[in-house]
Amino acid sequence: MKLCMFLDDGRERLGIVAGEEVLDAPAEYPDMRAFIRGGEAALRAARAALPKAARRPLAAVRLAPPIRPATMLCSGSNYRDHNKEKANTPISGKEPEFFVKTADCVIGHDEKIIYDERLTKKLDAETELAIVIGKPGRHIPVERALEHVFGYTIVNDVTARDLQALHGQWFKGKSLDTSCPIGPVVVCRQAIADPGRLSLSMHVNGELRQQANTSSMVFDVAEIIAQLSRGMTLLPGDIIATGTPSGVGLGLTPPVFLQPGDVMLAEIEGIGRLENTVKEHA
Repeated sequence: MKLCMFLDDGRERLGIVAGEEVLDAPAEYPDMRAFIRGGEAALRAARAALPKAARRPLAAVRLAPPIRPATMLCSGSNYRDHNKEKANTPISGKEPEFFVKTADCVIGHDEKIIYDERLTKKLDAETELAIVIGKPGRHIPVERALEHVFGYTIVNDVTARDLQALHGQWFKGKSLDTSCPIGPVVVCRQAIADPGRLSLSMHVNGELRQQANTSSMVFDVAEIIAQLSRGMTLLPGDIIATGTPSGVGLGLTPPVFLQPGDVMLAEIEGIGRLENTVKEHA
């Protein structure tokens, strides 16, 4: 099942994506977090409601971020080829890197990413598989980790490379307003047979920049969940981005960074296509 949030008379509401249509989700689940908390009962209610649900063309719907997390949890340097292209970033192989993005920077499909040259001249894009947590847990063992997953979505981890270097850490350069497009949908875990075997890509203005498979991750989905949950409770609705492969603008020769008018298309097999355009700061 694919779920989205969309605008209906100016208000966000939960929808079920079926082919090229969006169907109304049961009224008792007004948003993605409520649906996640509903667990199996919510899934059963949604399936039962499908035959009589109101329908609208997907192309005519304005999508919102499918979920608004309290904090975006992220795993960095998680593809070996990407680590090579950014000055051979060392990876111990024992512990993943983690950082956060603020919830305020989350935007949805087809929303604009602000380019403000007063802050950055080195804006970059990164396609990433993102995990949506469905069941709370702390000290989650690897072999049980996928039981805590509600579903998966796409994150474009937009990064101001110059701020990242200036501050000597990742938070500021990855948390500017509009720097976290998410979507277009959340795909329930049951619909993804193996999150470690998904192709992903990034096109910028139609040019292929990134092309890889999640099988190339240093730490897979289960390992990331297990490591992150050590001493830290993961909650329903939390999102974990799992890192990006090579092909980012920083890694090109010479580097190529985003400019106003650039169109990014992040795509992951089984989930969909997340498109956003860069807009100059007004």
